[in-house]
Amino acid sequence: MTSHQTTQTMKPATAAKKLGVYLEATPAEFQEGVVSRSELNALQADPPEWLQELRRNGPHPRPVVAAKLGISISGLARGSITDALTTEQIEALKKELPEWLQKERATQAEVRKEAVRIKEKNAEKQAERDDQTR
Repeated sequence: MTSHQTTQTMKPATAAKKLGVYLEATPAEFQEGVVSRSELNALQADPPEWLQELRRNGPHPRPVVAAKLGISISGLARGSITDALTTEQIEALKKELPEWLQKERATQAEVRKEAVRIKEKNAEKQAERDDQTR
């Protein structure tokens, strides 16, 4: 008996998310089709010009915008940024450094510090448990 393996495919929105690009800015043939796992791997390994251009100049999806600004996606919403931004717009925001962005960066820094503190505390507890079991 031979087993037939079906090709794993995904919606364009899922593929765009995995590629880190804004779906509405991708070519029509990408938006209208389905993407197989092998096609996604090929796009990641050897990105075509349109993908390189999108990654370089945008428009970028909100997770990428948030990462480039050093804030959370929620922080973007609090700053009234709900649309995709280009690299140029992101750089302008970084130069302008509005008050909301400064506040969100400070908040993000506190969140990161707290995450490190919790991780260290959990590591200490685990080390104590390991010592007790020996």
